[in-house]
This record gives sequence, structure tokens and C-alpha cells, in this order.
Amino acid sequence: MSGHRPNTGLPAPIAGVGILGAVVIVAPLVALAWAAPWGRMWSLLTASDAMAALGLSVGAGILATALAMLLGVPLAAVLASDAIRPTRLVRLLVIVPMVMPPVVVGTALLTLLGRRGLLGRYLDAWFDWTPTYTFWAVVIAQLVVAMPFLVVSVEASLRTRNIDAEECAYTLGAGRLTTFWRVTLPEIRGGIAAGAVMCFARALGEFGATITFAGNVQGVTQTMPLAIYLDLQRDDDAAIAMAVGLVVLSILVLVVMRGRWMPALSSPH
Repeated sequence: MSGHRPNTGLPAPIAGVGILGAVVIVAPLVALAWAAPWGRMWSLLTASDAMAALGLSVGAGILATALAMLLGVPLAAVLASDAIRPTRLVRLLVIVPMVMPPVVVGTALLTLLGRRGLLGRYLDAWFDWTPTYTFWAVVIAQLVVAMPFLVVSVEASLRTRNIDAEECAYTLGAGRLTTFWRVTLPEIRGGIAAGAVMCFARALGEFGATITFAGNVQGVTQTMPLAIYLDLQRDDDAAIAMAVGLVVLSILVLVVMRGRWMPALSSPH
């Protein structure tokens, strides 16, 4: 028997189409880098408008992610335990913002929390306040759009976890809450971390729901994506510079999460 290795390579047509698919994805980023005003990049990114938009995006994203962890981890536990029936319908409703157009999410939030909304009318009547067109509208929009990413990640971790340690804790007399807090959560911390990173990344790039529900008020609700959209109409260089900045942030997020979501990239070859 010869030592000849079998040919396991892809057929040339499949490889060619696959490379074309990569080009479709990468080409816009290459064009963005080619058009970037590298000589003015630092000054454009540190301009007051850009810094305000970046700070607002990051601040709202951090708050939205924190709220998503506070609400989403218990929600994922409910879904994983099938505590609410029908579980599939509930899960479908929970993750529908992942596939729903963001502008629809913003419109739905307006009908709920707007001045004449289902709940907003009572907030206005009782407290003379509604979240629309405020910083909190940005946080709420990001939360609704981004939290499903965390829920999906945490639920998957809960369903695939090793329950031996939990059963041991019950045997030793630990209650359900103590076991969940001290045994289950540490067991799924990787899924929580990955979900939080995904949630923050999605919140950082949110546009449609934000502009619909929160508006585009500079220094109040104008996030980085909204600032880019506005600058495309008056200053291409500033818009491209901020777009490059968001690309860099996205790459940093991918680097942080690659050990959880792309183990092939971190394994030796």
C-alpha cells in the first residue's frame, strides 16, 4: 500500500465561488480603507462631535449590555428549563428582534413608550416624562435589539452544561437559588461572556431602532452610526473616518470573542 494521500481538496468551481463570496464580504472593507483620510484620521476621530457620539454609543452600549445580563440570563434559564409553555413560541417571540427590521423595533417602541403609547401615556400623565428622544431611549432601543443575542448564547450554554455538579450540590443540601448562583452560573460563564460581547457589539452598531425611537439629537441621542449617517450628507471624510473607527472596534470585539466562538482560529495548526 502506497503512502499517497487521497485528494481531499475542494473542486475548483466550488473553491472559486467560495473565494468570490469572500471578495463580496471583504471588498467593501477594502474600499473603506482605500477611501479613508489617513492623514487626517486622528483629528477627525478626536473632533468634539465624533467623541461625543462615540462616548454616547459606548456608554449606552455598556448600560444596555448590563441590563441585558440582568434580564437575559434569567430569561435564558426560563427558556432552557421549559418553565413557560409553549416554550418554542416564547423563544420565537424573544428572538424575533434578531431578524426583524430595526426600524420596526423602533416603531414598536414608540407605540409602547411614546407620549401616546400604551405605557407612555401613563408615564407622561403620572411623571410628566417619557423616554422618547432621550439618552434612555437609546439604551432601551439597544437593549431590545441586542439582548436576544445574549439570551441565545446563554440558553445554549445552559442546555449543554454538565449537571453533575448541580446534582451534587442538591445532595449536599444546597437550595435551588444557591445552586444556580454558585454552581450553574460559574459553569456557563463562557456562554455569558460570549453573549455579552455579542450583545455589546450589536448595541454599538444599532441604527434603525435608535433613530426611530430616540431621534438624532447631537450630544443627547446621536450615536456613532447616526453621526456617520449625518456626516455622509455633509462631510465624507468625517463619515469615513468614523466608519473606520467602528470597524476597528468591531475587530477588537472579534478578537476578544474568538476564543469562545471561533476556536479554530485559536487552535494550533
